[in-house]
Amino acid sequence: MAASKDSVLERRVSPRLQYARQKPFYGTNRKRIESEATKNGAVDSKKAKVKPSSPATKSESETKKSGTQKVNAGAQNCERETEKLSKQKVDDAEAQDCEAEAKTLDVKERDMSLYAPAGARTDDKGKSFVARLKETLRLFNLRYLHFVQEEEKRCRKLENGNGSLGVLKKQSKRPDLKAISQMLSNNEILYPEKTIGHLPGIEVGQQFFSRAEMVAVGFHAHWLNGIDSIGKSKGKDKYKGYTLPIAVAIVLSGQYEDDVDNSDEIVYTGQGGNDLLGNKRQIKDQVMHLGNLALKNNMEQFVPVRVIRGHKCDTSYTKKVYTYDGLYQVHHYWAEKGAAGFTVFKYRLKRLPGQPKLISNQVYFTNGKGSKAQSELPGLVCKDICNGLESIQVPVTNIIDIPPVAPEGLTYITTIEVAKGVNIPPRARGCNCQGNCTNPRTCSCAQLNGGDFPYVQKDGGRLVEAKAVVFECGPQCGCGPSCVNRTSQRGLKYRLEVFRTHDKGWAVRSWDFIPSGAPVCEYISVLRRNDEIDNISEKENEYVFEIDCWQTMNGIGRREKRMGNVVIPNSDAISENDPEYCYDAGSRGNVARYINHSCEPNLFVQCVLREHHDVRLARIVLFAADNIPPLQELSYDYGYELDSVVGPDGKIKKLFCHCGAAGCRKRLY
Repeated sequence: MAASKDSVLERRVSPRLQYARQKPFYGTNRKRIESEATKNGAVDSKKAKVKPSSPATKSESETKKSGTQKVNAGAQNCERETEKLSKQKVDDAEAQDCEAEAKTLDVKERDMSLYAPAGARTDDKGKSFVARLKETLRLFNLRYLHFVQEEEKRCRKLENGNGSLGVLKKQSKRPDLKAISQMLSNNEILYPEKTIGHLPGIEVGQQFFSRAEMVAVGFHAHWLNGIDSIGKSKGKDKYKGYTLPIAVAIVLSGQYEDDVDNSDEIVYTGQGGNDLLGNKRQIKDQVMHLGNLALKNNMEQFVPVRVIRGHKCDTSYTKKVYTYDGLYQVHHYWAEKGAAGFTVFKYRLKRLPGQPKLISNQVYFTNGKGSKAQSELPGLVCKDICNGLESIQVPVTNIIDIPPVAPEGLTYITTIEVAKGVNIPPRARGCNCQGNCTNPRTCSCAQLNGGDFPYVQKDGGRLVEAKAVVFECGPQCGCGPSCVNRTSQRGLKYRLEVFRTHDKGWAVRSWDFIPSGAPVCEYISVLRRNDEIDNISEKENEYVFEIDCWQTMNGIGRREKRMGNVVIPNSDAISENDPEYCYDAGSRGNVARYINHSCEPNLFVQCVLREHHDVRLARIVLFAADNIPPLQELSYDYGYELDSVVGPDGKIKKLFCHCGAAGCRKRLY
């Protein structure tokens, strides 16, 4: 998009992100535990081994005698649990075992740096941890979609009768598990070593849309188990002095019928004994080993655990969304008969203070149902900015201005309009496929894309990866509108909202979850020659989008070069300097004109060819670069070069970006 006026960033810079500062939790929590333990009564010092250097809880009676002797806090917890077990008429032998364990327990001083919050926001190379997280998730989604593509090919081959019955019966490994395996073998996991406490770049409230994503990041290393722990074999060197195993993360997602979730306090059911492939009911007793033993050790050693909550999400391929809700302390555990009559272990966890507020109650919006009817939206100033031209209404809200106003000066259109002086090339010859394009070997459009279809059918059509240019089926093709190679031609699929911001005018967000690779909208406006934009008004100039497909393919300027095995007809006649054509949405356009810039955007620009093969006149479609949760503002990188804007006086203007992204370039151009 071109820009040459000083008012561009007054509307089109992204808002500043407010990062919640996290307080160190360990010392505060330990003092609280010690205080609560002291209030609950003294413990006979003869029942615990005391070590002067241990961070043990002080007994009131011993304090009165010497004021210095420390009593092991883990022993006190275990003794209170023994009393509880006795009250519940648990076998006396079990209570005696717990008391005997208390006599030998020795809580040692720990390295507090292991528990520290993320702290610095950049790595030793100056790269943002948030950016590294985003890159890893994008890499996982890229790997995942490639394997989805392979699986769809396999299924098409079987449907066409080219596969044997034995092959048909054989189930393929899940694409997400294949993606994890590839990332593990390529050493692409962001945090390959298990770590206690917060991980840099993963803030409280971070959402993952599958367990596989968490494995790819190293946040929770098991795609199936609910408890992720550090065992003796891998943790003996880094965690010397600890009693292993110890848990680093748990997932609370309704796998067990005995779980109780009260937000800041959880009663978590241990692992094992439930029917994971059936009705998820308990079918046998749980055993005190592996993850169950790890949580017990966490309690005795004051080691916190990351808690991730899972909720239903109809649009996620796993039908779940997972939210990081922070660090919790295991306060105590016990064994009891569960709802199905089998013995289960229960762990009471409490959220540590000083962390950002829980947002788990917000993820229910991810189901795409919305919390309010459109007529009840706060600040509603327009029910549908599209005037019924789109299949989905796009409301406009404004809670910033007093009185609230609606955007002005736009005539909404849904098809590209061509200005005088622009000659559209003749229609290109299409493919001979019938119904839907299924065989890339016989589809001429697939051959233009390097011998394969650029999209997968999953989730209504997703682009596998950003390409130099995408050749879609056009008006001369024999296939119908449901063809996978027409994915971006189906209009708006997700419910969008135009809303007023504090510092940059209008912006756009989605009410629905948008999966990575999904088309969001096309940049619809008036197609003009670049040499005509000098004659349009300053306000209209803010919405000019240069068609720089050829420049992007070749990495000209500051553009990121995209690789692609494509052949561009008549490429010798294309200028290698500035783009020749542009889209002008100053007065006529669609919802895309309100989408703002970010240095770390969640959308990317893709050039698409349908009717003809002239890249100078390619269509511009915005695709999701990430899995985008509901109500997150949509943004893309405008891609301006530094010092490219010249003011009316002929001098280069020094304009700054205020997007607030961790990797913000500060000066946008």
